[in-house]
Amino acid sequence: MPAVNKARRLKQAPRAPDPSTLERMLYYLKLTREAEYRIERVLYRQGKIVGGVYVGRGQEAIAVGSAIQLVEGDVVLPSHRDFAAFLIRGVSLREIFCNWMGRANGPTRGRENTLHIGNLRLGLIPIISPLGDTCPVACGVGLAFKQRRQQNVVLVHFGEGTSSRGDVHEAMNLAAVMKLPVVFICNNNAYAYSTPASKQYAVRRLSVRGAAYGMPGVTIDGNDVLAVYAGAAAAIGRARAGEGPSFIECKTFRMSGHSAHDAADYVPNELFEREAKKDPILRLEKLLLSRCLVTPQRLAQIDETVRKEVDDAAAFAEASPFPDGAEAVEGVYCGERCFWKDRRAGGGPGRVPA
Repeated sequence: MPAVNKARRLKQAPRAPDPSTLERMLYYLKLTREAEYRIERVLYRQGKIVGGVYVGRGQEAIAVGSAIQLVEGDVVLPSHRDFAAFLIRGVSLREIFCNWMGRANGPTRGRENTLHIGNLRLGLIPIISPLGDTCPVACGVGLAFKQRRQQNVVLVHFGEGTSSRGDVHEAMNLAAVMKLPVVFICNNNAYAYSTPASKQYAVRRLSVRGAAYGMPGVTIDGNDVLAVYAGAAAAIGRARAGEGPSFIECKTFRMSGHSAHDAADYVPNELFEREAKKDPILRLEKLLLSRCLVTPQRLAQIDETVRKEVDDAAAFAEASPFPDGAEAVEGVYCGERCFWKDRRAGGGPGRVPA
């Protein structure tokens, strides 16, 4: 399926997704769910993936409903629970699995084993571990777009816990003052690690923080991919038209612990049972079936396609080589051809060669 729409000039009212886009969204929801299941519930438990494993089970609709609207030249800064954004922008499953398994042919050449990857050519800026630091970076990208008079936009994702950090508030204030084309998307999954929302903030809705800085703020159902699509479409339209940033709070639920090692014993079982009924994949399947936009046979075909793609990516990564130990210092320390030492490259303190 196509990864990125071609660039187009637009200033129009948000449109409902057409049947083809609806099916693409279902595909990415399912692909994300299956890929993360394989990573967290299989490979991690087999000891083939080590370190932290963070997934967004139950909240896949947020990345899908927003990132699927981006066009060529746009930029997204996903969080570690926005797996679908990488897929939609064109990062292959093979690349992702190779990186998770620390293989030499992964995007970080075996130096990293999570989703801390990016691709500027695809408009993907990698996750920054101190969550929230991506928001000022998003403002920098938005400022570059504005100075170049580009009609591109920036999406930046973060959690409700992160939304209380100072760098997030500074970024929102800057974006509003300078009317930057940034869409702030808060994935409110009810728990900041083990801290419930009731102990994180006193406001009823985090979307009021948008209005506090002079930008539209809305709260939407983050488990309804159509609601996410509509909310993101309105914000993206404003940004492209030069009307500045927006803040979207997506109410969802993290159907897992903070990471693979976390059993989430602090979450009441009744919460998991209640939220499971709001599964974004089941909701979209039900909608498409009720509108006769897909058949049960077509759903089975999508499921089979997804399984084969994940099987292929996992097998490819397992068969790929680990990096050679001598490569560990490549790109870490400056050698003889360091750009600021190599006079032939026009180097010098603070100067990057053309």
